[in-house]
Amino acid sequence: MTYEENLEGKGYKLPTQSNKRIFEAGVRTGNLIFVSGNAAKVDGVLKYKGIVGDTVTLEQAQDAAKIAFVNCLATVRNMMGSLDRMKRIVNIKGYVASTPEFTDQPKVMDEVSRLAIEIFGEVGKHSRVSLGTSSLPEGTPVEVEIVVEVEFD
Repeated sequence: MTYEENLEGKGYKLPTQSNKRIFEAGVRTGNLIFVSGNAAKVDGVLKYKGIVGDTVTLEQAQDAAKIAFVNCLATVRNMMGSLDRMKRIVNIKGYVASTPEFTDQPKVMDEVSRLAIEIFGEVGKHSRVSLGTSSLPEGTPVEVEIVVEVEFD
């Protein structure tokens, strides 16, 4: 079973992407791909908007983080042709727009870490950071970026 099939088995489908930004969706240097931050967009529309601990619940933020992570994986697939060329998820960064009182940013990103390990096994084990911020672009409650090691022919 491929990584993409594993992902679909968990209810996630990699979206098609077009880069309309002035920066790259992902940049490869050597065997590493640095994927730019992604929001929880489904068919180009934010699934959630707001601030975690105010208008967005912990559970909604966790769902948003997983969607944003899947969007990051779509960039890897678009660059490599397949997720199966991934050797390791090196690092995951999660930015959580939250109230000053909300301190569960790691709990938001724990769901991404679990999903990465469920889909990729040992390849999915990674280092991570979870940061709180006052706001994020377009009102998204969560933004995720990843670094992956890939195999080239």
